[in-house]
Amino acid sequence: MNETTASLKDSIGRYGVWNAALRAEAPEGAGERAEAAAELERLGFGALWLGGNSAARHAAPLIGATSRIVVGTSIQSIWEHKASEAAAGFAELEVSHPGRFLLGLGVSHGPSVKGYSRPYSTMVGYLDELDRAGMRSEHRVLAALGPKMLDLSRDRAAGAIPYLVTPEHTAQARERLGDGPLLAPEFKVVLDSDPSRARATARAYLAMYLKLPNYTRNFLNLGFTDADVTGGGSDRLIDAVFAWGDDATIRARIDAFHAAGADHVALQLVEDDMTRLPREGWRRLASLLG
Repeated sequence: MNETTASLKDSIGRYGVWNAALRAEAPEGAGERAEAAAELERLGFGALWLGGNSAARHAAPLIGATSRIVVGTSIQSIWEHKASEAAAGFAELEVSHPGRFLLGLGVSHGPSVKGYSRPYSTMVGYLDELDRAGMRSEHRVLAALGPKMLDLSRDRAAGAIPYLVTPEHTAQARERLGDGPLLAPEFKVVLDSDPSRARATARAYLAMYLKLPNYTRNFLNLGFTDADVTGGGSDRLIDAVFAWGDDATIRARIDAFHAAGADHVALQLVEDDMTRLPREGWRRLASLLG
């Protein structure tokens, strides 16, 4: 492990928060987003992961409102942001706030991108452009699921930020990456102990992801069946990719990722209304992790 990656692991710690509403474009709510970021820092989280197709401009206000927490994109689509612009955005934040911004990159999904083709080769070319622009590999991470992209995360980035995975995937990813690179999977949490209600909330959110072949293919590779990934997802699938239940049960589910080899887990609270910032839920999450 090089010193920069070791420092990154120390900076972000064991737990972060993944949230799409923190990256909103509209000026309305900017104050609450800044307040929420500052509170998450006080609660002890080491990183904020900005969901959706995020960029440095979304991270900047949150970095400015905090003093320590690392803000990362999860992810920035390589199809929608030129490498030169991504490198320039990183460089600007690195000058003003060294070590506070982490560029998370991904290839997105075929159904979401016009002209989608050869995602692996396109990512390799994108990383080549970042290198030429002077951006070091230690400052970027990749949303990797399969073996080839995990290898690229190991060889051309600081590590991997897999989304919508299980501890079993984390164990496989760690074996592929080796000990050095960062491994920071995202994991979804529903703060509800009622099985029917919790699964209904989870299933409603999972539905959009089951339309994306990168995820369904990964589930099949992990041993799930076609029946698991249709009809909104089986209970077996829901219970594998979401934590729900009482605090002890949720904590145990999160701990399973660390036991499987994760350095850091990016926790996404899932509620019926995903447009609001779940600040009370984040407080409970911090409490059960403490």
